This record gives sequence, C-alpha cells and structure tokens, in this order.
Amino acid sequence: MRLVMMGTGAFAEPTFQALLDSPHEVVCLVTNPDRPSGRDQQMVRNIKQIAVARNVPVFQPESVNAPESVARLKELAADLLVVAAYGQILSDEVLATARHGGINVHASLLPKYRGAAPIAWAIYHGEKRTGVTIIRMATRVDAGEILAQAAVDIGPEETAGELEARLAPIGAQLALHVIEEIDQGTSHGVPQDQAGVTKAPKLKKEHGLIDWTRTAEQVCNQIRAMQPWPTAYTYWHPEGKAPVRIIVRRARPVEDIPAPSPGRAIRQDRDTLIVAAGSGGVQLLELQPAGKRAMSAAEFLRGYPVQSGDRFGAA
Repeated sequence: MRLVMMGTGAFAEPTFQALLDSPHEVVCLVTNPDRPSGRDQQMVRNIKQIAVARNVPVFQPESVNAPESVARLKELAADLLVVAAYGQILSDEVLATARHGGINVHASLLPKYRGAAPIAWAIYHGEKRTGVTIIRMATRVDAGEILAQAAVDIGPEETAGELEARLAPIGAQLALHVIEEIDQGTSHGVPQDQAGVTKAPKLKKEHGLIDWTRTAEQVCNQIRAMQPWPTAYTYWHPEGKAPVRIIVRRARPVEDIPAPSPGRAIRQDRDTLIVAAGSGGVQLLELQPAGKRAMSAAEFLRGYPVQSGDRFGAA
C-alpha cells in the first residue's frame, strides 16, 4: 500500500522506521514545521533525518487542514494515513485524501487517556498498566474504533520518558499488523466504551509544580510523570533569603516519618533530605537548582544547607 506517515518526536520514530522497512511504500512524511530552536525543533529534526536518509519527501504544513495542504495530500494518492504523535487534529477532508482514511498509534489503553499526553497522565494518576491502541481515525480526538491493543505494566519507578521508549516499538509492530489486516480486508473495529473515557491534555510547565499536600506516593508519581518535560519543580524558602527554584528529578516515598506540615523539610542526616507530604514524606534523591546541573541529594545539601523545618512550595 501507499502510506503517508504523519508524526513528530520519539514516539513516532519507530513506527516511521517500521513502515520504511516494510513491503509498503512510504510516499511522504508529514511533520511539524521547523522552529528556531528548542525541544520541539529537536523532535522535528530527528524524524526528518530518518526521512532524508531514506529519500522520503517531507511536508511540513503549519495547518494540515488548510485547503492547500489538503490539495497536496490528494496528489499523493495514498491508500492510508498512519499517524503517531503528530500534534494536529485531522479534518474529514484530510482523512478523505487516503483510500482507507487514517489510523492512529495512541499510547494508552483507550478509551482512557484521550489527548496529547497519555503516558504522563497515566503515571501521574498512579496507573499500574497502560499500553498502545491503534484506532481508525475520526474527527473527534482519539475517539475512533479500536483496531488493536497491547497492554504493559508500568514500572514502579519508571518515568514518562522511559515508558515512552518501551511503548513506541510496541506501537510500531501493532501498526504493521493492522496495516496488513486493512490491506487484506480483514480489519474490524470495536467502538470505544464512552463510559470509560478520561482525558490526557497537553502538558504545560505549571503541571510540574509540586503540591506537597498530596500524598507522598502521588508526589512521586508526579515527579516521574513530568520527566523529561516539563519536569517537576518546587521552591526552597531559606529563612531570610530569596526562594530557590529546584527541579526534582528523582524521589521515593517514605512512610514512617514524623508528620510536620506538608512542604516542611526533614533532615535525618547530612546526606538525606525528606520533604513532608500530605501523607508520609518524599525523599529527594536527585535535584537540579536553577541554572545548575543535576546532582545527588548529598551534593545538593553541601551547597544548599537546607535545615529541618525549612519550607518547600510555590514561589
């Protein structure tokens, strides 16, 4: 079949590579426009490099739904659009440019966690299992019929970035399976259970601000969920000094500790820093002060003499 790949970023790359290595013909990569710099541009650059190395044309519209974009896609005469973490909602006109419409590789067990950040929100909410779903695309976001699913357990210390790296190749193989079924006319979709729908909105920087009134386990889930972006953060308020913004990269819950008010520091020894949560405490293992490199708690405490009772919280 003639395939158009639509995607941006690390989650899309294994699917794109699998399509290129399959017997099918990939006639175009559709990805986000180039940006001056930053994380988004790096994601675009990586998948573009794969396309250039395999002589696949690259199309980067600001709006894939604009009339000129639809006209360009029609010219490709594709049999199927294969979408993974593309970032734009496809109109009916775009889906109609391919003979079989489009399929989407989505990193959750739909109908749970529809939206742009399913991996992060699954970890944030303490899910023990997640997976990948291939759906037949519809105009509503992630609402199409389920064509295939695969489930995995979430590791107790696994970050969103680590889980994404595990799920991406699973999604690639699942997509190939569904494409073969579509090609052979044996693909059958199952409607999603609307009663089970939950949302996974796009992450914003403010989602990383730690709320110490939550339980220790919930705080640690948030820290894992916000890696690698936007990262979890808090502010240390040393007495008589300006607050210090600190990214928390690794932490673990501690249950058997004294229970001061949430957000108060507990120094058990020279190398250990625990912050009280709404229930239990959070031992901070790896921290990154603003403008500095990431460091262990022991290294941090040598340069930032946190005292028991110091407050952590919002700015």
